[in-house]
Amino acid sequence: MLRALLSSFLILIGLGLGLAPVAVQAEDSPGDMVEVRSVAVLKELSSRRDEFRAEPEKLHRYVRAQLDSLFEREYSARLVLGRHSRGVAADKINAFAVALSDNLMRKYGNALLDVDPGVSIKVKSETPLRDGKMMRVATDIMRRAGEPVPVDYMFLRTEQGWRAFDVIVEGVSYVQTYRNQFDELLRNESIDAVTAKLSSGAIDAGS
Repeated sequence: MLRALLSSFLILIGLGLGLAPVAVQAEDSPGDMVEVRSVAVLKELSSRRDEFRAEPEKLHRYVRAQLDSLFEREYSARLVLGRHSRGVAADKINAFAVALSDNLMRKYGNALLDVDPGVSIKVKSETPLRDGKMMRVATDIMRRAGEPVPVDYMFLRTEQGWRAFDVIVEGVSYVQTYRNQFDELLRNESIDAVTAKLSSGAIDAGS
């Protein structure tokens, strides 16, 4: 389940890649973003599979470079940290977010290369939340073999447009998964200490 969760999360990040010209405008809905850009992402992963497999760090750099294009990192990190983020400066929150994403990339990044290029994403619905400030996009990952996998994407409306902050695979939330893990750690250690351990690999996210 964790690999599936992370793979979908990384695909979500990849939706912001400037891979090939696609007919998605800044004002398009989150559902349009998921549906149109996922096609380009899957095509890119398939065409560069051998290159990325031979040079994993290139894949990691490639994904990391795109985080800011779509992912609302600070907001998502604050949700993961929960009550432990109260009163914490934005730079410390962002440092935690970067350490977490890098830790996940080191551990699971190559899962992106196992994505079947034959899969497709079907957008089922968009549900506005909080007076339109958020949007939940319900999708199915359609596989050539096996039942569809339900994946919901959570978007937040920002000054930069719609930005993603969570992915929910078969009812399991990225944010909630890591909130549960880090809540226990942060009861006994500071955010700085946990961030340092994530960066060094002393803590494995998802373990």
